[in-house]
Amino acid sequence: MPLCRAAHSQLLLVDLQTRLFAAMAEEDRNAVLSVAGILARAASALAIPVSYTEQYPRGLGPTEPGLLTVLPDGALRFEKTGFSCCAADGLEHTLKSVDRRQIVIVGQETHVCVLQTAFDLQKSGYQVFVVEDGVCSRKPAHKRNALERMARGGIVVTNVESVLFEWLGDAAHPQFKALSALIR
Repeated sequence: MPLCRAAHSQLLLVDLQTRLFAAMAEEDRNAVLSVAGILARAASALAIPVSYTEQYPRGLGPTEPGLLTVLPDGALRFEKTGFSCCAADGLEHTLKSVDRRQIVIVGQETHVCVLQTAFDLQKSGYQVFVVEDGVCSRKPAHKRNALERMARGGIVVTNVESVLFEWLGDAAHPQFKALSALIR
């Protein structure tokens, strides 16, 4: 199993839109937004590229406003109607141009857009890490099933603390104190 390294990572936030969150349990919505915020802040501090998608924003609205405020300045937005983020115009080109082969995914819904994106990125040669406490589905059983399918298919199913500490690599890292404080 590979470790997630900051120098090789990109962060992909999948469809974290307010109207989609309305269909999720409040506890799940809050957890996903918290994890997305933690990883966005860490990515900013560690110069990890961030991309985010919006599923049919004309109908489903924009990304959660509170999350937009913590995204790094260089975060790139992609609109899509396909369920896999790889269907978004320009996304795959952007990911390839950065030349970092690990993609960390947070988003919704686990069993649809997250799953299809993870497998498409894996097929394109990326090491894919899905953050299990940073994804949600309307039905918990659908999330569990999708995480199991991805794990069986070679996707790394991980969690926010693992990603954060793998990105840091060492307690002597200059950002250790600031970033470890995000999970307390």
